[in-house]
This record gives sequence, structure tokens and C-alpha cells, in this order.
Amino acid sequence: MDFLNEDVYDYDYNYSNEGNYTPQDESVFQHQSTCLKEVLCVSLLVVSVVIFLLGFCGNMLVIWISGFKMKKTVNTTWYLSLAISDFVFCAFLPFSITNMAMDEWIFGQFMCKFAPSVMFLNMFSSIFLLVVISVDRCVSVMFPVWAQNHRTVKKASIVVVMSWLLAIVLCFPSVIFRDVGSHMGRTICHNKYKSNEHLIVAVSRFLAGFIVPFFVIVICYSIIILRLRTNRMTKSSKPFKVMSALVAAFFICWLPYHVFVLLELNHQNYDHRFLTAGLQIGTSLASANSFLNPVLYVFMGNDFKRKFKSSVLSKMENAMVEEGRTTSRYLSRSSSMDGRASTHI
Repeated sequence: MDFLNEDVYDYDYNYSNEGNYTPQDESVFQHQSTCLKEVLCVSLLVVSVVIFLLGFCGNMLVIWISGFKMKKTVNTTWYLSLAISDFVFCAFLPFSITNMAMDEWIFGQFMCKFAPSVMFLNMFSSIFLLVVISVDRCVSVMFPVWAQNHRTVKKASIVVVMSWLLAIVLCFPSVIFRDVGSHMGRTICHNKYKSNEHLIVAVSRFLAGFIVPFFVIVICYSIIILRLRTNRMTKSSKPFKVMSALVAAFFICWLPYHVFVLLELNHQNYDHRFLTAGLQIGTSLASANSFLNPVLYVFMGNDFKRKFKSSVLSKMENAMVEEGRTTSRYLSRSSSMDGRASTHI
């Protein structure tokens, strides 16, 4: 998670350099990690391990079910892609956990560039896939006949590839600016920004990784809720609760991270410990979204009692199939209504 929190290292490195620190002083310091002596650090380590275990196992299960146990559809394509993105994110968390516990980077320069880049790649790809799912659902509700005729697995796969390519472009700053350095007797993986590069990277991530996706998701689900209420397509309030939970989870998980990253741009106006703690907690919440996604998109799809009585595999499969069946019924009903309307005309 500290890879998302890469500005902490850059801030700590630059902040310390504002004093009388010189490279010759390196031999004076004998670095010893104090993480296990700090309540916040230990708490974040525990949270990180829990996120890793839940996210790794949960997303791996979703990948197995949606990729190998189910018929390939547009919905399973979304689920599979989202699960792969979150799975890779969680798979790289042990590097961050080790770095947090030791308070030192031990994996070399290549991994200093590669690991953060992969995690930012999956951060953006996961967010973009959430947007794609939201738009897909909105289009299916607003234009059911068109969606029934043009909503194909091939087109869905192309959209997924485009989302990943855009995410790759946005993760390049980690490859360019990341480097290994030595500070206060420890090896650190930090950023080497020049002039306004830090500002440009932070703002672009905020816009592309939060503001724009969030507004698209909110607009899509607002349209869906209004359309379903107008057509009275559902008697249950559960779909509205699920949609609200998705938007709320996205907002809660990512807002603190981006807020503290922006505050860090003017670090001279804030207490160093406040910014560091805020960034660490913010990245923990952001990482938690990787195991919340399979919960919100899969396990909330079925009734709890039915899921409890069924096996783990069947309840996940039924949950993912349920949305496809609901969409199909909606498309079929809408097509029939359009057909009857056309005969009357």
C-alpha cells in the first residue's frame, strides 16, 4: 500500500534535506525500524495483511468462477477483468507490507520502479472498469433494444483492453520518477521530481483517478435509479441499496487518499506527522477497495439466506448469473413493450 503512498517517501526525503543533511553523514546513522513500536504502524500492518488475504483469495475465487466455471458473457467479462485487476494489486501488497515493517527498501532499483507501476496500473484499471460497468448498466436500462442487439463479448473485451491501455499510460510517472536512494542510514524508494512535475502528476491522478470516474458513476446510477422507478421495474429497494453502496464505497475508499496527496503538495504548511499518518491511512482505505469490489459486485447479488444455505461456488456463480438474467428479462420486456407500441402507431 505504501506504493500508492509514494509521496510519503518523497516528502520525507525532501523534508529531511531541508536541514544540514549531507551524503557524508550516511555512515553516522544506523537505521533501525521502529514500526513495531508504533501503534499506528502496527495497526496498518495488520490491516494490510487482512486486505492482502481477503483480496487475494476473494479475487482469485472470482477469477476461477467467472473465467473457468461460467459461460463467457459481457457481465462475466466485466467481473473477470475487475477481479484480475484487484488480484494483481493484492498480489503486490507483500512488497509494501515488508517495506512498511522494515521501514527500508530491500528489493532493488528495478522493483522500486516496477512494483509501484504495477500497483498504479491496477489502481487505474480497477477504477476505469468500475466506470465501464456503470456505463454498461446505464446503457442497458436506457436503450434496452440497442443493448440487446449490440452488447457482445467481443466489444466488451475491446473496451477492457482500451481501459487497461489508458491505465498503462497513467502509471508511467512511477517508471520515470521512481529511484532508489539512501537517507538517514536506510535505503528508500522515492520520487525524484523536478519543478512542477510533482504537481502535474498529483493533479492528473486526482482528475483521472477520482473526480471524472466518480461523477460518471454517480450520473450513471442516478439515471438507472430514476429510470427503474419511473418504469416500476422493481418492487424491491435492494437494487437501490446495492447501487448506493457501490458509489459510497468508491467515494469513501479513494477520497482520503487523494485529499492528502494534494495537501502534501504544500507540505510546508502542515505538520509532517499529520501528513504522513493521513497518507498512510488514506492508502489503506484505497487498498481496501480491492477486496470490497468482489463483495459488492458479487456477494450482494443474491439474498443472504440463499447464499448461506448454498455452497461457496454456487452462491458466487448464482450471484453473477443473477444480474445477467435480470438484464435479459428487462431487455426482453422492454423489447416487447416497444413492439406493442410500434403496432399501435
